[in-house]
Amino acid sequence: MTKESLRLTYVHDPMCSWCWGFRPTLNQLRELLPPKLIFSTLLGGLAEDSDQPMPVELQRYLKATWRTIQHRIPGTRFNFDFWRDCRPRRSTWPACRAVIAARTLDHDAESCMIEAIQHAYYLESRNPSDDATLTALAQDIGLDTTRFTELLNADDTQQTLNAEMQQARTLGVSGFPSLRLHVNDTVWSIAIDYNNPAAMLENILLLIDHGTDSPKKPGLGPVDL
Repeated sequence: MTKESLRLTYVHDPMCSWCWGFRPTLNQLRELLPPKLIFSTLLGGLAEDSDQPMPVELQRYLKATWRTIQHRIPGTRFNFDFWRDCRPRRSTWPACRAVIAARTLDHDAESCMIEAIQHAYYLESRNPSDDATLTALAQDIGLDTTRFTELLNADDTQQTLNAEMQQARTLGVSGFPSLRLHVNDTVWSIAIDYNNPAAMLENILLLIDHGTDSPKKPGLGPVDL
């Protein structure tokens, strides 16, 4: 089996609260992955561009979601002042484009931008739906803000996001975070465990070693592409 035939794809959105909760466990999982397994990411694009304020009912739902995450993933922190200090909008595409712009300027800056967006949103009560916030974050991580601003809303950047969202749909992803394991020509959905990287690693290694002959386990099956 060649190195190119093994890949783990993480589909996410930088403003997805469950992705924020999953981040520490994902980092632990990545440290445990075998070297032969390529790790890649796709931006899922949770919510399109909008300049409209978020409906009050949706704000209540998301605040409740944050509390659920704190309960289900111990140690996850949220700054609820966001809902008082900012003008929430249901718009995550700007943050997704910011990740692509950062990647375009410096491939190593992609993870730094994701972390900066999450910290700004969830801990610092700043709104990553606003271009001004994203440009300030680019400056914070050392990017050329002039070039970053040009790229942030460029047609090519949006086209890249569109392509990644389409790839995610092709992989059968309908929610974030999601993990897809590519073993040769078969794609497997890896069940997310928000607190236990070992459980996900066990399934990944099982599929790498046995593929379609893997022992039957609940929730373990190929994606119908």
